[in-house]
Amino acid sequence: MSDREKTQRPRPQMNDQADDKATTVQRSDPPMVPGRGPGGGMAARFEKRRAKDVRGTTSRLATYLGRYWRGLVGTVLMVTLTSVFNVLTPYLLGLAIDDYMVAGQMSGLARMALLMLGAYTGMAITTWLQTFIMVGVSQNSLRDLRNDLFAKLQTLSLRYFDQHTHGELMSRLTNDIENISNILTSTVTQLISSILTIVGVAIMMFVINWRLALVSILVAPATVLVTQAIAKHTRENFRGQQRALGELNSVIEETITGERVVKAYVREEGTIESFEEKNGEYVYYAVRAQILSGFMGPISNMLNNASFAVVAGLGGWFAVKGLATVGTIASFVNYSRQFTRPINEIAQLYNSIQSALAGAERVFEVMDEIPEITDAADAHSLEGVAGRVVFDDVCFSYEPTTPVLKHVSLVAEPGQTIALVGPTGAGKTTVINLMMRFYDVDSGSIRIDGRDIRDLKMDELRRHLGIVLQDNFLFGDSVLANIRYGRMEATDEEVYEAARLANADTFIHRLPYGYNTVLTERGSNLSQGQRQLLAIARTILANPDILILDEATSNVDTRTERHLQDALLRLMAGRTSFVIAHRLSTIREADKVLVINYGEVIEEGTHESLLAAGGFYHDLYYSQFRGKSAVLAQAGH
Repeated sequence: MSDREKTQRPRPQMNDQADDKATTVQRSDPPMVPGRGPGGGMAARFEKRRAKDVRGTTSRLATYLGRYWRGLVGTVLMVTLTSVFNVLTPYLLGLAIDDYMVAGQMSGLARMALLMLGAYTGMAITTWLQTFIMVGVSQNSLRDLRNDLFAKLQTLSLRYFDQHTHGELMSRLTNDIENISNILTSTVTQLISSILTIVGVAIMMFVINWRLALVSILVAPATVLVTQAIAKHTRENFRGQQRALGELNSVIEETITGERVVKAYVREEGTIESFEEKNGEYVYYAVRAQILSGFMGPISNMLNNASFAVVAGLGGWFAVKGLATVGTIASFVNYSRQFTRPINEIAQLYNSIQSALAGAERVFEVMDEIPEITDAADAHSLEGVAGRVVFDDVCFSYEPTTPVLKHVSLVAEPGQTIALVGPTGAGKTTVINLMMRFYDVDSGSIRIDGRDIRDLKMDELRRHLGIVLQDNFLFGDSVLANIRYGRMEATDEEVYEAARLANADTFIHRLPYGYNTVLTERGSNLSQGQRQLLAIARTILANPDILILDEATSNVDTRTERHLQDALLRLMAGRTSFVIAHRLSTIREADKVLVINYGEVIEEGTHESLLAAGGFYHDLYYSQFRGKSAVLAQAGH
């Protein structure tokens, strides 16, 4: 298609916000509710989900615990002592009955009572110690896991965040980690204790009476089979529950952040419907998971009570026949409870473990993600930047089938100001994203002072680039800290000087606590112009060699714009600058204007030469002028 053909297309309005990249949220599983969507709804979708590597996930969690092996050794020691005391008390009870109570030896009975009291006291102390030690181990391990996950998120490319909702990622950092916390804090010690108790009790039962021991342990295989049958499905539902919770968090996060828009467009009912849909999906999985896991307790209790009844009845018959003493039966009744209780506990723990492993898998999915953009093995630093920027036949697309930039070439000499203009969606902001190396080009190259930016260290590259956006992000911290974000080692006086150069010092002093005033989330307690001035001050403090202004003055009134323009002129002095602006009047003094449409540079020149050419830029410029004149005429000016 020729350049002239492109100019014949309907001209988009130029008063929209500059954002040429439509972010599409992609999920590995599209949201559905029962009875909706292809394949019969959620149940059909659920069948497609398969459990992942349980052994591998467990092994990776174990590596975090292994960093604190001394605490684990201490925990195992305390759990072992607890189990010994637990197994010892029924044996002492049997001895007390047979050797002292039947014989009427009160002194011996008193000694046995003291021994049992000592065993129970020791068990209480070791139980507390094992919990105390394990809490430290688990929380330190979770701190490391949480730190590693957050650090991993910092390495991922922007495309990853384009494809995953904020709520989903927050859910992995909070809810999934919390599920892991639940099993590490208590389940590990319970599991070890239950296993040791089962082994110890089984040994003691066989030592006392092997016939009754055989009867007692018959319940174990049945409980294991039931557990495996139920757990086969619970873990898949727990994974679905965690995923649905992440999507529910996304709706909450987006709605709270965009509450002004919701109210402005009277979309409260639609928002409620969306929330109810996601909430229903979460409930669907949660109910399935809880119902299936709820079978564990009743079935295990039924098997345990059946075993207890058989042991009591058979033991009574043995006592009548003289095959066992009363003390032996008393011990066995206690051992029978002790043997079945940990089996029941393990069955219950299995459900918690399934939920935690589902969360751990989601955490490790993020940690296994390979960053799309990384430093090359031989990446080098960028020093002594003159500021010559070259785009050489650059092609790029966010999605393979939709090209955004097509063979874009441009040259910015040191100190020049390059203006990028064009309709919304033309590709202007993409040029900036590629220069910052938020994304890598599909073909062609971008060079700074003759060096391909893919051969540079990313932190070095971005340290030499300063960017002021249309809507800059401010943190919930003091004004001083927000400006200092541009260069963390800067002194207070350097921050003050940057604010003065940005024309921000005056309004900062009018704030309740001046530079120590704490901003609300995203700086919502400041006006748009004030937020922009702070962003400019932050960039001045960073002192970049190459400056990028992406619609830096588009959201402010004309008077505020003049203050911003003064600050920006100071900031641009002596620097290579790239300016994106819809208000074409703001880029008249640019050394070069590049007109981008449908991802291609269709015109290039100065403001005056492009107007004289009578092409696409000419039409854009005078369409804005005519629009402004019409507004003034309607206002009676």
